[in-house]
Amino acid sequence: MTGWRAGRRVELGVLAGIVASLWMLLGYVRAGEPNGLLLAQSVAPTELSAEEQATIAVFDRAARSVVFIANTAMQRDPWSFNVFEVPQGSGTGFVWNRQGHIVTNYHVIYGADSITVTLADRTETKAKVIGADPDHDIAVLQIQAPESALQPVTIGSSQALRVGQKVLAIGNPFGLDHTLTTGVVSALGRTIKSMSNRTIEGVIQTDAAINPGNSGGPLLDSAGRLIGVNTQIVSPSGAFAGIGFAVPVDTVNRIVPELIKHGKLIRPGLGISLVPDAMARRWGVKGVIIGKVGRGSAAERVGLRGARETMGGRVELGDILVAVDGKPVETVDDLMDEMEKHKVGDQVTIEYARGNRRLQATVTLQAVN
Repeated sequence: MTGWRAGRRVELGVLAGIVASLWMLLGYVRAGEPNGLLLAQSVAPTELSAEEQATIAVFDRAARSVVFIANTAMQRDPWSFNVFEVPQGSGTGFVWNRQGHIVTNYHVIYGADSITVTLADRTETKAKVIGADPDHDIAVLQIQAPESALQPVTIGSSQALRVGQKVLAIGNPFGLDHTLTTGVVSALGRTIKSMSNRTIEGVIQTDAAINPGNSGGPLLDSAGRLIGVNTQIVSPSGAFAGIGFAVPVDTVNRIVPELIKHGKLIRPGLGISLVPDAMARRWGVKGVIIGKVGRGSAAERVGLRGARETMGGRVELGDILVAVDGKPVETVDDLMDEMEKHKVGDQVTIEYARGNRRLQATVTLQAVN
């Protein structure tokens, strides 16, 4: 019994010593003693790396330019005949200038009867469509807002981009506003199809996560400059699968001022209408068939001919365009891509087939819709 009591006293003494040590340690922490400083240092948060700080700075600055876009359509109840708004989807856009112009994808606002833009400060305002270019999936909206609430994005360049350089995407995937994702430029010079089935050239491929709702948002370089507009993803499920595409900023920078000024893209062209590719292939023609030549057009001035009906009621094919400045054109898309490399007033050399002859003409490009 005596031994048990002695052992019990030892255990109680050890326990009392532990408690006393803890109280002393707590006292050191409170008093700022060296032991307390060591303990505080051990639980202090890790300092951010220079790269993390740079990414945070880019986001803090660029996020103020990013907006949320809601697209709604008007529908009528067949029973009550009441008209009500139906959400059609949402997407992202960004502030282009302090006049309230907002850039986004055309497919984000397609079919909208009403468009609402939510700024970074949560201010909601109605927007009107200023212009659209479905062929490049670009649209320009305008809102009425104080200049102090409008922070234009910093415009960069896509000309000198390199595969592997860091990129950042800001958008509203699945309605989650101002979401940041990062990645790299995965490839350059890709081609994708727009809603109008036209080919968009020179597209940027990235592995920065882009999901539904990111469309129309900015793709930025590591300095926070706009290098592209996030447009499409490749995914069997419709969600992020590591492959996203952005329209390059050099293309956007060429189109947006035209849309603001004219409401549409003024293209250089020949002043002709074309026979669809499917019909040309059906007839075994390799090239672009001229269907009709506009009166007083650039094409008429150099003697190009469209399809015509002969005296016997037979249809004679128009001239077949086969090259522009030495580059072969086999489809309507090929021809339009070559035209877009120029501006109104430029001269180009057209090669065309007429019957069994191969001819050339130098044409001064005109403005076409």
